[in-house]
Amino acid sequence: MDLRFGDSKPTDEERAAVDALLGPPESSWEGADRSDADLRWARGGREARDRRDQLLPALHALNDRVGWISEGALDYVCRRLTVPPAEAYGVATFYAMFSVRPRPATVLHVCTDLACTAAGASELCAAVEARLGPESGVKVERSPCLGLCERAPATLTIRAGESARPGVPPLGEFEDEAVQAESGGPGAAAPGDGKGKGRRGRNTLHATAVCAPATPAQAIAAATAPESAPTEPAPETAVPQTGTPTLTLLHRIGTADPTSLDDYRAHGGYTALRRAFALGPAAVIREVTDAGLVGRGGAAFPTGRKWQATAAQPDHPHYLVCNADESEPGTFKDRVLMEGDPYALVEAMTIAAYATGAHQGYLYLRGEYPRALARVTHAIEQSRTRGLLGDDVLGQGYAFDIEIRRGAGAYICGEETALFNSIEGHRGEPRSKPPFPVEKGLFGKPTVENNVETLVNVLPILTMGAEAYAAIGTPTSTGPKLFCVSGSVARPGVYELPFGATLGELLTLAGVRDNLRAVLLGGAAGGFVRPDELDIPLTFEGTREAGTTLGSGVVMAFDDTVPLPRLLLRIAEFFRDESCGQCVPCRVGTVRQEEALHRIADRTGAAAADDIALLREVGRAMRDASICGLGQTAWNAVESAIDRLGAYE
Repeated sequence: MDLRFGDSKPTDEERAAVDALLGPPESSWEGADRSDADLRWARGGREARDRRDQLLPALHALNDRVGWISEGALDYVCRRLTVPPAEAYGVATFYAMFSVRPRPATVLHVCTDLACTAAGASELCAAVEARLGPESGVKVERSPCLGLCERAPATLTIRAGESARPGVPPLGEFEDEAVQAESGGPGAAAPGDGKGKGRRGRNTLHATAVCAPATPAQAIAAATAPESAPTEPAPETAVPQTGTPTLTLLHRIGTADPTSLDDYRAHGGYTALRRAFALGPAAVIREVTDAGLVGRGGAAFPTGRKWQATAAQPDHPHYLVCNADESEPGTFKDRVLMEGDPYALVEAMTIAAYATGAHQGYLYLRGEYPRALARVTHAIEQSRTRGLLGDDVLGQGYAFDIEIRRGAGAYICGEETALFNSIEGHRGEPRSKPPFPVEKGLFGKPTVENNVETLVNVLPILTMGAEAYAAIGTPTSTGPKLFCVSGSVARPGVYELPFGATLGELLTLAGVRDNLRAVLLGGAAGGFVRPDELDIPLTFEGTREAGTTLGSGVVMAFDDTVPLPRLLLRIAEFFRDESCGQCVPCRVGTVRQEEALHRIADRTGAAAADDIALLREVGRAMRDASICGLGQTAWNAVESAIDRLGAYE
């Protein structure tokens, strides 16, 4: 792909897909038929460059309609947005869900990550591939984690094609129908935004079918005969504690209709936002700070400090970004919250924006969550219709709206600055810090970024008060915490416990098996612990003292039937595949780590000693010199398996 435009032309279908998002081209400089006026002057360049952030939605539009992105289609997008073709090619090839080579309109993604591997994903994939040959018209792709770990093994079918009708499909049956939904932003620019951001965009996801747990017959039926695919279970099936009266974050899941705004309000919805307006922005930040809330995505940074630093910035506009791109193997709590209680996220984002002086919010949602997309889109539209989003929220004279941006399969976009680059239409590569996002974040403006669980915690802080919230948990790890339990347990799912509960108590709730071999805390970027270490308190300080990490709350149990060396190899493959390649320590180190684990996969003792020494050296280099957390944590699980579990002894 060159910096210059080529001779390839888009098909009528490709042109229609892009024009449906961006509107018809205004001149031949944007791809319209040439006119005499276009020979005299160039028009629209500045406006097109200001729409660079529409690059990712445009690539989604092409992929949704046609199934892949041709050179002619990419050239057309580049003309519409005044983006050099080489840059757009770099973006299109960055994401796992896109293809720049011809492929069938139907793609069957089979998860081969940790929980699914332990549940027989290799056998499932082999059976599906054997029966779906090239003549089937279905492309089978081995996929990283699909966020369905509690129902492993899992598959996701995506079928490209023109949507049958506009609007959100019947909720609960969206898996088997075309989904085309308007998403967020106000029609005009956000107040004070000279760049014109915040325009409305369209998100489409066509003919998706989720099978989990999947058998070969079910996966094939979903790919070839959608009407035969099993209906995806309701989100409350992922919450074994449903109906427990003491729940704080999960109490509406399974009891309130997630599609009904009235039902949400009947169960306490929008009480927190009304109190926020009564308190004022500064007092809201003080409440969050006094409650001791820290980020639930793994970094555990104090939320109140982040909000205060953003609110104090004199540069405007301010932005709010919700990171819903959870892609850590074993993580699915944000998906369950968005599917089962979407209005809570909309309310929490509104409160966070009000406190930090933001008028435009972006929800960056991972592309493998079709039901979450449908549910949150519906919630945003209903909230906007009822005056809970828009130019005058609750009649308070405060303007705020939300725009959904779909990810496209890149774990690195969970890093906040990589997420900003992705929204802006660049490769999702992390930025060097400083400057920090609270100073220069999205579009170079002060930005507060939180994940779904962090934001939802703001609601009980305001309804029960900071002091009562801080009384939950421990003095240094306050509040409730969601844990994603999967693997070798009888009742996998999302569990809510106060900080300070032990790992053993959590696994007892989930029904751990007697032949437990190891527990992985924190996901692929976390660490293993032994079965005799289940008294570890589930707090940030408790796991640090135990030499491991709590991370985002992933707890994966593995019994003695799971081959540990093969599991470590899958972790190494994950990091090698997900590395953005920007920095040498991570780009080279993840490859060397995988190569060494391949060599010692079936060796132990002295035969593996040299490669283990190499792994330690490479791991230290990645931890010390990588730009972001992906490279810095890529060695953690392997190191803990060697040192704590004796994986190669």
